[in-house]
This record gives sequence, C-alpha cells and structure tokens, in this order.
Amino acid sequence: QGITTEIMQVALAQAKEGRLHILGKMKEALEGSRTELSAFAPRMLTLKINPDKIRDVIGKGGATIRSLTEETGTQIDIGEDGTITISSADLDKAQEAERRIKELTAEVEVGQEYEGPVVRVLDFGAIVQVLPGKDGLLHISEIANYRINNINDVLAVGQQVRVKVIEADDKGRLRLSMKAIGGIEAQGGPQGPKDTKENE
Repeated sequence: QGITTEIMQVALAQAKEGRLHILGKMKEALEGSRTELSAFAPRMLTLKINPDKIRDVIGKGGATIRSLTEETGTQIDIGEDGTITISSADLDKAQEAERRIKELTAEVEVGQEYEGPVVRVLDFGAIVQVLPGKDGLLHISEIANYRINNINDVLAVGQQVRVKVIEADDKGRLRLSMKAIGGIEAQGGPQGPKDTKENE
C-alpha cells in the first residue's frame, strides 16, 4: 500500500513542529548568550604605521620588539607596508602593546606639548626626552619667566617636565620651551630667584 498522502502530511506537520521547537530553543539560547567574547578568546588589534618607522619598532638586532612581546605577553607581526597585527588572549595587554608601538612611532609636532624626563643638564640648558628616542634642547632662557643663574637650582636629571616644541630644524633638532606654557613656576618649581637654592 505504501505511504498515503495523509500519512505524509502528518509526518511533515510533525517534522515542522519539531523544527519550530528546536529553532525556538536556539533563539532563547542566543538571546541569553553573552554579547562579549570570553576572557580567554584571542584578541587581535591592527594598526598602520609609516613603513620608515618599522626599524624603530624592531630595534637593534630585534631588541625592541623582543622586549615588547615579552613584557606584554603578545605576539606582534609586522608587514612590509607598515601594517602591525597584535595578538593576545588578554585585551589589556594587547592595548598596552599598541600604546607602546604608537609611542615608539609617533612624530614630534611643532606647537605640541610633551612630558618627559630631563636626561642631561648643561650650563646653558637641559636635554629633555619628549618621546622615546627623541630629545630636544630646553635653553636656560626658556625654563622660567625670571632669570636663572644656575640651572642646577631648578632642574635635575630624571626630573619630569612638561615642555612645548617651539622649533624643529631641517635636521630634526628640537627647541623646547617651558616658558611658553607658563614656565617652571607653573609646574610646581621655584616661583622666582628668591626660591632657588642659590638664594636660600
């Protein structure tokens, strides 16, 4: 006799009911699922840098990129076109690696302010690091809004200062100023000659 049309219709109706039931359960599961990735899911960040800056990220003998990957626990791949891919199971670590790469490859801009350490003190001023590997000259006349007789009275190696880049010549040498943004007195330093060690 075989399968009648009636049996076929009943079977199809039951199958449809079963499918709808399964789809309903799937929808419930999806609606209740987490919108964020698991904490253990791999994260991947991509950024593009100037290809000329690739050597700054790699460093001498690969030292810079090696320390970056070891200290942040990330995997970093660099393409010849300057595309950098950072992989990590920890988003915070991937973002830290990204921040450090951006810092390494940043361009110093005239008119911008930077904060960095005094790396050397000279009779006529100080050398201040504005970005990793990028230093500038802070002339003694650009430190405060008053005359400084002895630079050692107001600055020391390792001291963090905020400076403004006021000039960059064609060789990339930078001239810095604290006076242009209020002077050392605006950064908690001596407020005038009477406050310096020489006058204590």
